[in-house]
Amino acid sequence: MKLIFDENFSQYEEEIIGILKKFKNDGKLIGNGSRNVIKFFDVNGTVLNFKSFKQHNIINRHVYKFYRKSKARRSFEYAHMLIDKNFHTPKPVAYVENHDLIGLTSSYYISEQLENSFTLTDVFADISFPDRERIIKEYTSMMFRLHNNGIQFIDNSSNNFLIKKENDNYSIYLVDLNRMNFYDNIEIDKRLKNFARLTDNKEIIKIIAEEYGSLSGTSSEFCFNKIFQAVNKLLIKRRIKKVLKFYKYFIKI
Repeated sequence: MKLIFDENFSQYEEEIIGILKKFKNDGKLIGNGSRNVIKFFDVNGTVLNFKSFKQHNIINRHVYKFYRKSKARRSFEYAHMLIDKNFHTPKPVAYVENHDLIGLTSSYYISEQLENSFTLTDVFADISFPDRERIIKEYTSMMFRLHNNGIQFIDNSSNNFLIKKENDNYSIYLVDLNRMNFYDNIEIDKRLKNFARLTDNKEIIKIIAEEYGSLSGTSSEFCFNKIFQAVNKLLIKRRIKKVLKFYKYFIKI
């Protein structure tokens, strides 16, 4: 087992090893665990979030051992990078990799559980949510700063942003960090296409387009059209994928 700690959390080594041994049966599950399994555990009064990544096929197991960093390691390293650049993400605690002769067998990313927070999905879903437009603009400003830092957050979906109100300010925390691209400069088209996974709600896209346009010196109409085109393209791609999946199932029958 490879266990790498953040220097501020190395005192939890014994407890974390114990939790990993009983991870399957203990802990409080977040979500349905259909893909990655996320649970949280209380460790001496500190609540830690354990993310167990889905098992890979035999080829990817080999790739993630010898040629590419595991998702757990990338999450850990990207969390430190984001914090260094003054972005918010739950504090990284450790990552774990288990290997056999063939490759990676399992991996975990461990971070502090962010208490008293809500998701961007909650904000989108409730038109009467307090400070709704302000929060959407704060999110857009954060994405603009990411892009200015050459960071493309690929899993830019509303569930991957946790929001915590601190005094009269809203802090937006990124989670699900393992997929990012890095550039010296991100052109405006690529920036706006980065919103494709977020929502197909025109009212929300309009707020984002107006704010991003103001920050970038680009017209809000241009931003809206580019984002909405990217959203529609992704929706069509998903529909085709569903049809093909159904067709394959029908052929098997």
